[in-house]
Amino acid sequence: MPGHTVGSLIESVHEQFAAAPLSYGHGTDNAWDEAVMLVLQVSGAEDQREALQQPVADAAVQDIFDLARRRVTERCPLAYLLGQCRYMGYDFHIRPGVVVPRSPIGYLLGQGLGPWLPAQVRSILDLCSGSGCLGIVAAHRFAGADVTLVELDPLAVDVARRNISRHGLDTRVRVLQADVTGDWPWHAGLAGQVFDLVLCNPPYVDAADMAVLPPEYRAEPRHGLGAGADGLEVLRSLLQQAPGYLQRAGLFVGEAGNSTPALLQAFPRLPFIWPELEAGGEGVFVLEGGALSSHTAGSS
Repeated sequence: MPGHTVGSLIESVHEQFAAAPLSYGHGTDNAWDEAVMLVLQVSGAEDQREALQQPVADAAVQDIFDLARRRVTERCPLAYLLGQCRYMGYDFHIRPGVVVPRSPIGYLLGQGLGPWLPAQVRSILDLCSGSGCLGIVAAHRFAGADVTLVELDPLAVDVARRNISRHGLDTRVRVLQADVTGDWPWHAGLAGQVFDLVLCNPPYVDAADMAVLPPEYRAEPRHGLGAGADGLEVLRSLLQQAPGYLQRAGLFVGEAGNSTPALLQAFPRLPFIWPELEAGGEGVFVLEGGALSSHTAGSS
């Protein structure tokens, strides 16, 4: 393997990925970008054109080829093989058993929520927080806000805590373990607390879609994706309870993906706002606190 450069390795890995029946969507959406991610991550090279001619040490070359082989043969997300991923410009620790960060809500935090945001965002709640990525991105975006993450799975809670420390946010971000489908504010010690901004990327894949997921998605925890026959097992409960934990002047930002038609049927009176997702994705909605409080009582 002598003489390998960053550029030659990217080309070689890309050829392997392009020839294999891989599925993407865990930080990249094509074989080339995933090859670039793998080579840059392992080699430590900068994401710059000048780095393409940079030689790569033999040990790193071997690691790159080994990981590329595993990506093809095991069909698991590259983030699991690397132990980390990059989301919204930030690095996050990740591991098997925890859903890989990819929600388009992160892009809205950076550029698209302005028209609906409260005048001041001092408190943020991230429900079904997984690795903690959305809450942590929000903490960077709103530097004066305190952020509470709520997650049921103990493995994800541990990963979230590691990410909070990794980002130096221990004084402003905390993670609580609780089941958000029950009377969770009381069990989580949040009874009576209300928040300016609520973020929620819950499990929302319905039973029909769960049955045909490609291997890369089946490698993720089933409980982090599946949400019953219609995909609303979690989201239905959260919306019904939302007036109890969201300021009337606050904002609820949620994601329903392919289960959006079921969501609209279940809550026909809720005044959903559907922001344009310039970076791709679907099924992300916004609900203003006052409107949500006024309409929830009459929804199913």
